[in-house]
Amino acid sequence: MNIPPNPQWFAAEAAQRPGLLGALGIDWRLLLLQGAAFLLLVWFLGRFVYPVLIKAIDERQKSLESASAAAAAAEAQAARAEAAADKTLQEARRQAEDIIQTAHHEALAMQEAAEAKAKKRAEFIARQTGEQLEQTVLAARRHLLGEVRQLVAEATEKLVGQKMNSTADRRLIEQALKQSEERR
Repeated sequence: MNIPPNPQWFAAEAAQRPGLLGALGIDWRLLLLQGAAFLLLVWFLGRFVYPVLIKAIDERQKSLESASAAAAAAEAQAARAEAAADKTLQEARRQAEDIIQTAHHEALAMQEAAEAKAKKRAEFIARQTGEQLEQTVLAARRHLLGEVRQLVAEATEKLVGQKMNSTADRRLIEQALKQSEERR
């Protein structure tokens, strides 16, 4: 049997034959051949192409699911890290405030201590200066008293006209001073 290459020929030949398929213009041999070719194609695709394709799709699906799970885990990890960072930052701020308050209190205490020390030092200097002033005044009085005695002795010598011994001089000067003080 010789099959011509023109498909229209099949349709024309089928139309000449009586029967349901012939009336519809379908050649049962061509239909059977096309069905066999289709089944062969389905078997080939099912055997060699679809398993590889489905395996690749499944792997891709697993990869996407694992990537999604990893992204969710990373997001949760980032949220925990952010919460921990916020907590650490709040703790650091609280500690900084505590340090500032402590430093402020210590500065006030140091200032008060310095003021107290300066006050004590000023009192010490004033007391020391007062003592030195008293000693200077006493020394000046002694010196002045010695000069007054000498002046009185010289004046007495001029008045009496003779030099007296030191004991008599002193006695005479002391009497003169006592009289001078009594007059005041």
